[in-house]
Amino acid sequence: MPSEQLLREMGNYNEQLVKAGVMLAGEGLHPSSKGKRLVFKGGQKSFIDGPFAETKELVAGFWLWQVKSMDEAVEWARRMPNPHLDDGEVEIRPLFSAEDFGDALTPELREQEERQRAQLQTQAKAGN
Repeated sequence: MPSEQLLREMGNYNEQLVKAGVMLAGEGLHPSSKGKRLVFKGGQKSFIDGPFAETKELVAGFWLWQVKSMDEAVEWARRMPNPHLDDGEVEIRPLFSAEDFGDALTPELREQEERQRAQLQTQAKAGN
């Protein structure tokens, strides 16, 4: 578990993100030993209990940021505290937008997605 100092540093960093209107969400994740992995083999699905020994890289947490460009995301990442003061990596990736899917995202599918997003916003406001 993180130390009090790390929690404080990350809390201060998150506060900067929130005040700038950048942070949409962010959470830490439990270790893989508490997780399960869904495996697809053809039409079959199965689950494997963690920890995942063959895994070389694991996601320990995430932020969801709303920025204007990858350059802006890089600038915010430069301010990030190093969680354990040792070697590590943070991956920055953009989210897909509707335009990325081209004609495959039909008007009906776009409408479905918009309904789902509206429902999620309604639920979030209601505290569900």
